[in-house]
Amino acid sequence: MQEKTSPTPDPAGTGGSGGAGAGDAGAPVKPVIPAAAAKRANASVIGMVIALAVSIAAFLPVILMNPLPKSDGYRPDIDVAGISQRAADVAGFTPAAPDTGNAFRPNYARWEAGTGSGVPTWEVGFLTPKESFIALVQTNKANPTWLLQQTRNAPVTGTRNAGGQEWELRDTGKGEKSMVLDYRGTTVILSGAAQLDEFGTLADAVVKSMDSNPAVTVSPSAPAAP
Repeated sequence: MQEKTSPTPDPAGTGGSGGAGAGDAGAPVKPVIPAAAAKRANASVIGMVIALAVSIAAFLPVILMNPLPKSDGYRPDIDVAGISQRAADVAGFTPAAPDTGNAFRPNYARWEAGTGSGVPTWEVGFLTPKESFIALVQTNKANPTWLLQQTRNAPVTGTRNAGGQEWELRDTGKGEKSMVLDYRGTTVILSGAAQLDEFGTLADAVVKSMDSNPAVTVSPSAPAAP
């Protein structure tokens, strides 16, 4: 007697070719990098980083031993003495033109008419040897209000001798200080944040310049008519 055998059903997913193709058509393909290839790629990146570090380490001593030249920047050529002589025609006095032997570098020199303040002034700015700054202001029409403005309302804290003259020292207590001198018919103010030894050097040169110039004289008033 012959046994009847029933057909074995196909396993899931191994049916007709049409079913498998339809199910995988929309799935994204994710590339898989073999472990050996990934290891080789990482080794290449690490090798590049090490090579770069070695190159920097090799050239760094050379760079440090050969620094770039320092630039002093732009230095304006200010003829303080020449501008002073030209300003004397309108100032009524010969403005101070201190000579410090190029130790103090002027970066401006000008005559200000004093339209706003009513006090015409001679002004020169100096860069000091220690890379600080001192401003010189000179006038023959000083008044108490103007003086306070120029010295930032700083109180008088003492005196300092420079050029054989006693300068009044004013200090704000915040680094800014001023030296004030009434001499030969004009008032001179030196102001800035420089150290006092630099103030003294410039003040000495200012006095020497003023001594070489004619003193400012005030014409006497005409006698009253009888």
